[in-house]
Amino acid sequence: MDINIKIKELREKNGYTQKNIADFLNVDQSFVSKAEKGERTFTSDMINRLASLFGIHVSTLLSESNDAITSTACAFRASDLTSDDLNTIALINQIAINANYMAGLLGE
Repeated sequence: MDINIKIKELREKNGYTQKNIADFLNVDQSFVSKAEKGERTFTSDMINRLASLFGIHVSTLLSESNDAITSTACAFRASDLTSDDLNTIALINQIAINANYMAGLLGE
């Protein structure tokens, strides 16, 4: 499965709009729309940031697997998320990713 399709599915699954993602990545909403259609390409920095936002490893986004991706669940009550809100979610998710990785190394 192409990375652009994975990103679109994860965005929709997590309840984010293209505008939310665009604000988070500091790009225009049209860039996100075109990238999801395969007409533009997300940069490696954008892919790293999106992986953190979705609570998954970058390798999961880059893999060619067609398996369903399970992202970190996030519950929030705000209906209008800002880029600061998404940055906070991404940081928290990155902590969870790192903790899971460390637990795996320790065999827990």
